[in-house]
Amino acid sequence: MMLLQALTDSTVAAPVADQGLSLIDLLGKGGIVMFPLGLLFVATLFIIIERFMGIGSNGKIDNQFVDNVKDFIQQGNLKSAESSCRNQRNAAGRIFDRAIGRIGYPIKDIETSIETASQIEIQRMEGNLGYLGVIAGIAPMLGFVGTISGIIRIFYDISLSNDFNISTIASGMYEKMITSGTGLIIGLIAYAGYHLLNMKIDRFALRLQMAASDFLDVLQKPVSSK
Repeated sequence: MMLLQALTDSTVAAPVADQGLSLIDLLGKGGIVMFPLGLLFVATLFIIIERFMGIGSNGKIDNQFVDNVKDFIQQGNLKSAESSCRNQRNAAGRIFDRAIGRIGYPIKDIETSIETASQIEIQRMEGNLGYLGVIAGIAPMLGFVGTISGIIRIFYDISLSNDFNISTIASGMYEKMITSGTGLIIGLIAYAGYHLLNMKIDRFALRLQMAASDFLDVLQKPVSSK
């Protein structure tokens, strides 16, 4: 009977020993530092998604639109060209609309107008991207702060209890290093998002420069206003 009881107890205890921590429970062991890290994670995802959608909608340059604008200008139909630009409702449409409004002025003035409008639109696209750079630097450091404070707490408790148990130290260490790992992951996501979105803006700027160059070439030809 005693043998059966021992086997029964070991059978019941075995599944409990095999149970692992869920991700939420594991993150919860990181301590209070996990709250600001959680806010940084949410902010990172929000900025990346919001900027990706914003750059995607404003950074479109339809080749058909550029060709139509050039055709209208060559025909001297400036009103149709302006209407086509305003129907675009994106950065390229606003830039070319402003440039068309300067037709009749020297080419240098029109070129300056395009450059100024382009810089304004690019700065709009870069809005909030600076926060990703800040998060990429702050999140890992905040994670390390949580780890260091946790280690200090562990050794402070040991000094009070005089119980230097390696299992206690190991369990406390892995719990406190959760903040470091979380901070590094958040920083990596913010860093990657920052540079990928900037690459997307750079591609738009290059395409815009090519379209603007073609636009200015068309203006070199005689234009008869209607």
